[in-house]
Amino acid sequence: MYNSTIFAADRATHLKIVGISLVASVAVLLIGMTARNTTAADTSARIQVAGPVFKAGKPVAMSHSDMTVIR
Repeated sequence: MYNSTIFAADRATHLKIVGISLVASVAVLLIGMTARNTTAADTSARIQVAGPVFKAGKPVAMSHSDMTVIR
């Protein structure tokens, strides 16, 4: 059999390629899920923001703009 190119490969070769790629993608997924840092400081960390809080003001309607319009 001529399995040297992807176009001339038979069905079994295509299934092997799909199987190997599926196993490799699951392996990458599992490694990525287990590689996260799970220390006690990271699990109980909270977001703290320092600085002033800006609240939205009244809506403004613009009737003219200094921007150049290119048509």
